Amino acid sequence: MTQIRLNAARLLASAVSVTLLALAPAVHADALQDISKQIKQGQHAQALEQVDKYLAGKPKDAQGRFLKGIVLTEMNKPNEAITVFSKLTEDYPELPEPYNNLAVIYAQQKQYDKAKQALEMAIRTHPSYATAHENLGDIYARLASQAYDKALQIDSSNSSAQNKLALIRDLMSTAGRPGKANKPVGDARPAEPVKLAEAPKAAPATAPSAAAPVAAPATGAPAAVPAKPAEPAKPAPTKAATDPNAEITNAIDLWAAAWSRKDVKAYLAAYARDFKTPAGESRAAWDAERQKRINKPGAIQVGYENLRIAVNGDSATVKFRQHYKSASLKTSSNKTLLMGKRDGKWQILQERVGN
Repeated sequence: MTQIRLNAARLLASAVSVTLLALAPAVHADALQDISKQIKQGQHAQALEQVDKYLAGKPKDAQGRFLKGIVLTEMNKPNEAITVFSKLTEDYPELPEPYNNLAVIYAQQKQYDKAKQALEMAIRTHPSYATAHENLGDIYARLASQAYDKALQIDSSNSSAQNKLALIRDLMSTAGRPGKANKPVGDARPAEPVKLAEAPKAAPATAPSAAAPVAAPATGAPAAVPAKPAEPAKPAPTKAATDPNAEITNAIDLWAAAWSRKDVKAYLAAYARDFKTPAGESRAAWDAERQKRINKPGAIQVGYENLRIAVNGDSATVKFRQHYKSASLKTSSNKTLLMGKRDGKWQILQERVGN
């Protein structure tokens, strides 16, 4: 029977991404890079030995623990991997990726109810995490297939169930192979500087780093190339008036800088009045939740790289790699913003994480 595919590849790649490792202190990034290379080269026993040594000195490090989960998955030790990822969800309940990883393993074990519950937790944590939504759709397809199978066992002449089952199987066949833990990226240094928008006079984060976008969940700039701090807001150059790419880039800079300095009013002003909230909640409820999160104690750093802009008249699709760091959370994830021109300014209409 056709098996379900879960989007583990994107998830695990983000968890040990080039930029995430680069945001860690150089000595730690090098150690994690070496472990990642060993996994990529299929040297799983050596990788497990190295990650255990690494965690002996940093037992709470989320990046190292996530790598261990990947190693165990690659070594076909799902129960041990489940233990690692489950503990990560307990220690970092704000991160969606460990839940998503658990769902991948549960689905491969055909424990679809558990996979569904894990994905629902991932979405509850980050409603805009697109990978989890896609995986949940795959789980629903598998559950539907099982239900139609059962219906046909009871009544083999049920043509409606036969047609629906055929449709579901065709859908899953088109989706591809079963989810598999992707091997980590080997090179831990970015090809270009990570642009960090730092809050003025912010105290450095002291809490242990978290896995990201493993949103998910270290201090300092990239090991290879110094991070470029965002400059204070400046008037847009004259060219921006006729160059939408320059206008949009300036809007993204102002948005990241406002977030980093915890200026809630300026941050929320980056979102249009007709902004589509991730979970369909009211704009007032979304604003209140964002204000609550931003006002948590401790400094915030928000940066981005690999900005790609596609303009279509007064609307645009903006994609980039976002880096977020606070006292309790560090994430590195792909983000897509749908933007529109409102009253002469480019504002955010919708945002998605994980694609």
